[in-house]
Amino acid sequence: MKVASVIGLRPRISGLLFLTLGVIALITILVPNSDSSSTTSTTRVPPSNIYSNYGRVKEQAAVDYLDLRFFSLGVNRLKEFPLCGKERDNYVPCYNVTESDRNCEFAREEERCLVRPPRDYKIPLRWPVGRDIIWTGNVKITKDQFLSSGTMTKRLMLLEENQITFHSDDGLIFDGVKDYAFQIAEMIGLGSDTEFPQAGIRTVLDIGCGFGSFGAHLVSLNVMPICIAEYETSGSQVQLALERGLPAMIGNFFSKQLPYPALSFDMVHCAQCGITWDIKDAMLLLEVDRVLKPGGYFVLTSPTSKAQGNSPDTKKTSISTRVDELSKKICWSLSGQQDETFLWQKTADPNCYSSRSQASIPVCKDDDSVPYYHPLVPCISGTKSKRWIPIQNRSRASGTSLSELEIHGIKPEEFDEDIQVWRSALKNYWSLLTPLIFSDHPKRPGDEDPVPPFYMIRNAMDMNARYGNLNQALLNQGKSVWVMNVVPVKARNTLPIILDRGFTGALHDW
Repeated sequence: MKVASVIGLRPRISGLLFLTLGVIALITILVPNSDSSSTTSTTRVPPSNIYSNYGRVKEQAAVDYLDLRFFSLGVNRLKEFPLCGKERDNYVPCYNVTESDRNCEFAREEERCLVRPPRDYKIPLRWPVGRDIIWTGNVKITKDQFLSSGTMTKRLMLLEENQITFHSDDGLIFDGVKDYAFQIAEMIGLGSDTEFPQAGIRTVLDIGCGFGSFGAHLVSLNVMPICIAEYETSGSQVQLALERGLPAMIGNFFSKQLPYPALSFDMVHCAQCGITWDIKDAMLLLEVDRVLKPGGYFVLTSPTSKAQGNSPDTKKTSISTRVDELSKKICWSLSGQQDETFLWQKTADPNCYSSRSQASIPVCKDDDSVPYYHPLVPCISGTKSKRWIPIQNRSRASGTSLSELEIHGIKPEEFDEDIQVWRSALKNYWSLLTPLIFSDHPKRPGDEDPVPPFYMIRNAMDMNARYGNLNQALLNQGKSVWVMNVVPVKARNTLPIILDRGFTGALHDW
């Protein structure tokens, strides 16, 4: 009994010790020291810096105290989660194999476990090699699925039994992805697809992205794509795109809005995406209009729907008559057509909606709600938004000018302080990667630690992105990293400024 009682008391004593140390540390940080301030009066810190950083010091002290309290409780309370069974290999929260639409209304399962990696999983090749070559064991696509997937996959070639390579020059649509992008540029009136950013096209929503070849090409043009595709248990378009290092997420808008605010993207692209646009009272097309910025473009390519005859008028009748009729009701204009590709441009003039001759589709009365998987709406959104700025009028540093910060309700000094915080934090984060590269760059005695290469990490998820300044810090320091900027639905909705800056992101309920 005595031995047991002594052993039982030790955790309590150590816990009290940690709590005492935590309180002392908290008092030391928060209570000003009059002696030290008097001896250093000749080198005073500007008051503005003191006040701006004081809140962060208090927050950090509180975090440190909670960490000490957590460890003082002992490790006996920590629980290891078991590995999931094979039935969870295809598990995605809010999705299951019986329905493709998102549904989070069912009761959450109590069992929590760690999803296993694929049996033959290998660490992906580093960017940019990993963009064009992936391990077959990392994705749920079989050789039979690959071979039976049709002419659209002719750009793929199995190098070995365990690798797939992607040729961006081969067979995306017609003569190749580069020719296809050049074709779109010509319809817009550009000399080349390299002029997309200069024309205000910096973000593209790619619906049903296939194997990501169009998105990979956009990345090479300094355009940020985001692929959305339905949930698939195998041969997942989203999984293949992510494995290649390209932005992607599961999503569709058959019955619910996408988790993006109104006026989010400069272009929406649909190549054989399998959507029938004229059903459900045109609400699918209205959702495209909702997320499309003023002056933005909708690209529709459907090579499988061919008409009888070779005249352009015949093709237009069979492929896009219904979409073209609807487009006139929502102030879109058909800007160009080449082969089976059609391009519409959204109006840049908000007065267009009041001057329509066919006003059967009304303008939404309230467009300020947070669009987190709400039902689709049968009206035109975003027309009254302060963010109604045509893409052609946006500056290269869009989203961060004083006038645009004012539109988003952000104080310039608050924004600048956040930038400085993330610049400093990124340097610390990147230095933590140093031990991970010793195997690639052996360190000799006396040498400085090797600097992690700019391509050490391809993507990152910022679970509380705020203004997206971690993303900006990575760009400023030349890292080849794209960030999924997640804005929690219970936090202030700052996703509009993130998207206006040309980044990618989404709303999410953690």
